[in-house]
Amino acid sequence: MGLLRAGIGAAAGALADQWRDYFYSEALDVNTLVVKGQKRVSRRSSNTRGEENIISNGSIVAVNEGQCMMIVEQGKVVELCAEPGEFVYDTSTEPSIFYGGLGKGILNTFKLIGKRFTFGGDAAKDQRVYYFNTKEIVGNKYGTPNPVPFRVVDKNIGLDVDIAIRCNGEYSYKIQDPMLFYTNVCGNVEEAYDRSQIDSMLKSELMTALQPAFAKISEMGIRYSALPGHTQEIADALNEVLSKKWGELRGLCVASFGVNSVTAPKEDEQMIKELQKNAVMRNPNMAAATLVGAQSDAMRAAAANPNGAMMGFMGMGMAQQNGGFNAQQLFQMGQVQQTQQAPQVPATPAAPQNGWTCSCGAVNTGRFCAECGAPRPEQSSWTCSCGAVNTGKFCAECGKPRPAAAPVYRCNKCGWQPEDPHHLPKFCPECGDIFDDSDIQK
Repeated sequence: MGLLRAGIGAAAGALADQWRDYFYSEALDVNTLVVKGQKRVSRRSSNTRGEENIISNGSIVAVNEGQCMMIVEQGKVVELCAEPGEFVYDTSTEPSIFYGGLGKGILNTFKLIGKRFTFGGDAAKDQRVYYFNTKEIVGNKYGTPNPVPFRVVDKNIGLDVDIAIRCNGEYSYKIQDPMLFYTNVCGNVEEAYDRSQIDSMLKSELMTALQPAFAKISEMGIRYSALPGHTQEIADALNEVLSKKWGELRGLCVASFGVNSVTAPKEDEQMIKELQKNAVMRNPNMAAATLVGAQSDAMRAAAANPNGAMMGFMGMGMAQQNGGFNAQQLFQMGQVQQTQQAPQVPATPAAPQNGWTCSCGAVNTGRFCAECGAPRPEQSSWTCSCGAVNTGKFCAECGKPRPAAAPVYRCNKCGWQPEDPHHLPKFCPECGDIFDDSDIQK
C-alpha cells in the first residue's frame, strides 16, 4: 500500500505542478524590506493543488518599480532581476508540458514522477521568489542622548578647539545590494522581513559613526551652526564611515541625512565668541577703531560724572597714559602693516647713462637694439631765440615755432658736401659738376 500511495502521490503532484505560475507582490510599504512572492490563484483558476514552493518552467514573475526580484532554488540564488516588467523563468528544473514543447515536456514529466516516487511522492525541492524593497526607507528618527564631540576649525583666526554638541533629525537608507542583504541579514524568510527587526541596530551604528563623520565635516571648515545646510556632505561622510558595516556586510547605504537642530552648551558658544573677538584685535586698525569707540564712550561717561566733568576727564587721561598705546599709534602700525603686505611691483630697469630704452623694453647703449635690432631713435633738439632748448615743434618757454631746417647739399655725382650750406660754389671742387637744386638731399 505504501508504494502504491507513493506512486499515486508522485503522479498527482507532478501533474498538479505542470501549470505555469504567475508570481507577483503587493505594493511594498515603507516598513517592509523583503517579502515572499505570491502565486496568483483566483476562483477561476485550476492551479489550486500545486506545491507552494515549486516554480514550473516557463512561469512568469512580475517586477514593479522600486522592487528587485530574486529566485532561490534549493537555498541558492539562481536569478536576480531589478528591471521593471515581466520576467520569464525558463531555466527551472521543474518541467511543464505547457512550455518548451509537448514531447520533451511529457518525457521530463515521467522522469520527475520517478524521482518523486523515490521520496515517497513528495517534491524533494524548494523554489521561492522574493521581492526586495529598493525604494528609500524614510522616517528613521535619531537623536544624540549624550553630547557628541565636534571640532571647530577657523583657519582665519587659527582656532582649533573641540566642543560638545547635540543634534536630532531623520535619516533614510536604501538596499543597494539585495544579494548581500539576503545572504547576511534576512535569509530564507517565510513571509516578510520588517524594518523593525534591524532599525535599532542601524540607529546604534549610525550614532557611533556620527562622531568620525562630524570630524570629517569639521575638517572642511563647516561650522556646527551650518550643519543643517550641509546634509549631503554629512551623508557622504557617514557612508564612508559605515561602508564596511552597512555597504560591504549588509548591502545598505545612507540615502539622506536630515538635521533639525544643532545646539552647543552656552559656555562653549561664549568661549568661541570671545576667541574670535580677541583674534580680531590682532589687526592694528581694528584695535584702533575699538579703542576710539571705547574713548568715545569714556568721554560721554566723563561728561556725565556727578563729581564734575573735569574729574572725569582727568581719570580718563590717566587711563590712557597707563594703557600703553593710543589710537594714533595703532593706526600708524596698521598703515605700516598694509604697506608691508602690499604686493611689490617690480621696477622697470633704468637706462644707463648715455643709454636708451627700445620699444621692445630692452635697455641698450649702442646704435641698435641688442634684442630686436631696431635703430636708436634720433632726438634732434633746437635752441629757440629765447635761449630754451627744445625737442618739439614749439618752444616750451615762449611758444615760438621751430625754425625750418636749412637744406642739405651734396653733389649727386661724387658726394662732396659743403661745410657752409649758405655759401655754395657754382661748381663742385671735386668733380666740376654744376651745383643746383638737384643736389639738395631730401
